[in-house]
Amino acid sequence: MVLKGRKDGYELILKADASIESIIVELKELLDNLQRDENLKKDTQFTFQLNTGMRLLSSEEKKQFEKLFSEYSHFSIYKTVSDVVNRQDAYDFMDKHNVHVNAATIRNGQVVTITGDVLFLGYVHQGGILRVTGNIYILGDVAGIVHAGFEDNSTAIIAGKIGNAQQVRIGDLVDIMEEIDIAIPDHTVVYVNDLHKLSYTKVDELKSIRPKLFVGVGGF
Repeated sequence: MVLKGRKDGYELILKADASIESIIVELKELLDNLQRDENLKKDTQFTFQLNTGMRLLSSEEKKQFEKLFSEYSHFSIYKTVSDVVNRQDAYDFMDKHNVHVNAATIRNGQVVTITGDVLFLGYVHQGGILRVTGNIYILGDVAGIVHAGFEDNSTAIIAGKIGNAQQVRIGDLVDIMEEIDIAIPDHTVVYVNDLHKLSYTKVDELKSIRPKLFVGVGGF
């Protein structure tokens, strides 16, 4: 185990080949020595970042470390970091950051919910709902409801053929399309403006309204 000083406290780097039991014993010895330090002020709090390297701690192992630190009034863990990620966390990250191609037929009464961004090639019938946590790029046909940024992502957009839709929704905002008093061409972008209202513009304007998104999907 390696102890390093940081501006905001200390970092403890655990040995990758050591057992948790041996690390706990070594850590207890270290904390005991630190607590006995005559230069330690009684009212001083020291925080530790726990770096587990190429291992992931189980919930039970985390509790062991938390229990050990709870025995020392001056010391606490403020953060645990690792050089690896949980497999399910990795899958969830990929879901959220990939563009999924979907060609489903969503019929009246059906609700299809997708995590991430979606390139939609299918057909949403009247009364059907496509809701997506990210952005929706429509190359198919929509006669029902499309909902981007579900449930509360107001930075999401809807782009494509929406002129025949019943409703468009982004985050908590809703527009009923038959009440929109403007022409809606096939290449339309719907987004939430600075006044927290739905706005409609041309795809050409995407770079200016969502520059990070434009770069993310390969714009130039």
